[in-house]
Amino acid sequence: MANAVGAAVNYALSTQELEQFQRDGFIGPFDVYEPAEMEQALQAMRPKLIDSRQGVYHQGDALSGTTNLASYDRHLDVDFLARHVSRPEIVDRVTSALGPDALCWRTEFFPKYPGDEGTDWHQADNFANVGKHPQIVWPEDAGFGGALTVWTAFTDSVIENGCLQFIPGSHKTMNYDENKVIEYDADRINQSVKNGVRRGFYGYDYRQLQKDPNWSPDESKAKSMVMRQGQAIMFWSTLMHASHPHSGVTDKMRLGFTARYVPTAVQVYPHQDTLAEYGVEVSLEKWGCVLVSGKDDYGHNRFVDRTINGTPFELR
Repeated sequence: MANAVGAAVNYALSTQELEQFQRDGFIGPFDVYEPAEMEQALQAMRPKLIDSRQGVYHQGDALSGTTNLASYDRHLDVDFLARHVSRPEIVDRVTSALGPDALCWRTEFFPKYPGDEGTDWHQADNFANVGKHPQIVWPEDAGFGGALTVWTAFTDSVIENGCLQFIPGSHKTMNYDENKVIEYDADRINQSVKNGVRRGFYGYDYRQLQKDPNWSPDESKAKSMVMRQGQAIMFWSTLMHASHPHSGVTDKMRLGFTARYVPTAVQVYPHQDTLAEYGVEVSLEKWGCVLVSGKDDYGHNRFVDRTINGTPFELR
């Protein structure tokens, strides 16, 4: 993207914005697409999204409950999503927080249909929460974990259709132990009410991971992240986050798309060749990290430089 005189636009966080991000654990919403541009792209993508046979995870093996691994990592086979993870509006902000050498290791779609429950409060540090193993491992001297999540509203996202909720500043303390056992039960989906709100976690009860079984989030501090179509918000995965239920006031789904980023120093899926979540397990044979900025000096991650269709990824 260029301005009127042809110079590249930089979307890096200002000093004030970076201080706010470090304090609150999130920044945004900010514009990535105009609504009409996003809607046009979404309509063009729909046939590819419905038919996930070209995805890196086989559809028949990856379907489960109301979420499924077939919706993971579609940036590896859908050209628009491949360009999206490298958008300067996103990458410049990501590298402001992570440093110049950054990779995208996962993307996910999060649809919420009329009548769907909200997503329960949760945090993710090493992403072992609903899987078998830690999925990202920071260097021992980092003193930190988690990933930067950029959640883009592919449709309008409002309270009535299930927008995100954050508890500002909660990213500095982990209230969950992701190495504890959490049980998957598809019968839980859309069947839970917590503190008077219909909330669940795709067949899991995230409260099973609480360090203190008697603790509960202070929802009086929660903020609802209303976003128009084409906007995005960036937050630490360790931030306490949830979403409202879809009230069914409208018959349109809410669709969010997340891209997850870490520095190249972080190991992704170390010592594992499968991904197991939501009661299914798929091979990582076709998966790879995407370098979105800088360089990789570590050599401990697998990278791909183009989609399975042969479209090269852009390097910022």
